[in-house]
Amino acid sequence: MSEEPRPFVLVTGLSGAGKASILRVLEDLGFETVDNPPLAILDALVQEGSGPIAAGIDTRTRGFDPAKAIAAIAGLRQRPEIFPSLVYATAEEEVLLRRFTETRRRHPLAPGGPLGARVQDGIAREAALLAPLREAADLILDTSTLPLPELRRVIEARFRPEGAPGLNINLKSFGFPRGLPREADLVFDLRFLANPHYDALLRPMTGRDAAVAEYVAADPEFPGFWTRLIGFIEPLLPRYVAEGKKYLTIAMGCTGGRHRSVFVAEKMAAHLRQQGWRVDVAHRELGQTPDMVLSATSTPVSAPPAPPMPLSVNSET
Repeated sequence: MSEEPRPFVLVTGLSGAGKASILRVLEDLGFETVDNPPLAILDALVQEGSGPIAAGIDTRTRGFDPAKAIAAIAGLRQRPEIFPSLVYATAEEEVLLRRFTETRRRHPLAPGGPLGARVQDGIAREAALLAPLREAADLILDTSTLPLPELRRVIEARFRPEGAPGLNINLKSFGFPRGLPREADLVFDLRFLANPHYDALLRPMTGRDAAVAEYVAADPEFPGFWTRLIGFIEPLLPRYVAEGKKYLTIAMGCTGGRHRSVFVAEKMAAHLRQQGWRVDVAHRELGQTPDMVLSATSTPVSAPPAPPMPLSVNSET
């Protein structure tokens, strides 16, 4: 069975139209990206690579010649192991003018001297020079009214390789006495759930043990809480992906960080994996001995079991 052709994306276009942003999206998708390599080494760049490659060229590229760039793409199309694409980024003149004003960058074809210093003139010269590449492009992206998240979605829909990295979700359990995990994006307080710590048989165990899991799940408040938790988190994940977020840490906390938070983190991880998400789990306090955890809490060992409590936020046992 023959291998799938290896993608090569050549990105070009008007200065200020988003070439660098397109390359960054491709890099996030796992492409090896090179900005402004000399045209003479494009073939070697593709030949020596082992995965998807993207290169950006513009009028500043050494040896820039639209005809040579088109010829290079045509040559790569003759190689069955390579799947080349030419992407051209453009935008309306008034948008480009505003972007150059905001960034205070000098247009490469309006540097002053004999060429003049008017950005409008530089844009016109560049558009004329790049016209053959625009005509030959497989994809023309007008970024005039295209926000970055939408640009990302367009690029990902067109060029995402199979198995490309997406959103990395990290589920972390912790105990409140040691403070919140600094890297947490979302934090959930589970101290309202029935606490296995007060059961002498369950106290040495963790939320990974079936007996502890059954104890916490038997709390009358748990089914409704779990339904609401899933209903809150699941719709957020595709929105994070659409915004280009690469890492999401969801922290689950309880008093000692060994029972309730561990169980819910493990249950959440299993659920999200079934939905096709890539999930890692870490339990911050499980590296400690039970005695160390107990000494860090304000609840004495001999405290009686807490009565059932209603679903609430920041309630302690």
